[in-house]
Amino acid sequence: MTRPYHAIVWIDQREAKVFHFNSSGVDRMILHPHRPTRHIHRNANTSVGCGLLLDDEFFERVAEAIAEAKAILITGPASTKSEVAAHLTRHHPETAGCVVGVETIEHPSDGALTAVVRLYFNLYFNPKDSSQPGGSRTELGF
Repeated sequence: MTRPYHAIVWIDQREAKVFHFNSSGVDRMILHPHRPTRHIHRNANTSVGCGLLLDDEFFERVAEAIAEAKAILITGPASTKSEVAAHLTRHHPETAGCVVGVETIEHPSDGALTAVVRLYFNLYFNPKDSSQPGGSRTELGF
């Protein structure tokens, strides 16, 4: 993809769909963790309860895939989207600075995800109300 471009990441514990797009087109890649996600049942005496161990290498590959993006939207159905955003903040602050949103989106088709990201970035970079960068959530339909 020629620069400048934007990126959207749709991520859960099994895969990350990364779309790079600009005014001339869209490129797509799918990344999978090297190690399958393991469910961890913690000791009942801890306050944490159950959780997931995610592959840091998986997050690193996602970070590498979006490192050159001008603006990044991170999406997904559960907490993995927030975990990758936190990973970027800790390990790739320059890339984290390009994240314009972290949104919950269940399991869209590739076409639906592409349409959502075009709408999101159009509203983000051309808000109707300049006091709210990115427009309101109701405008986006999330």
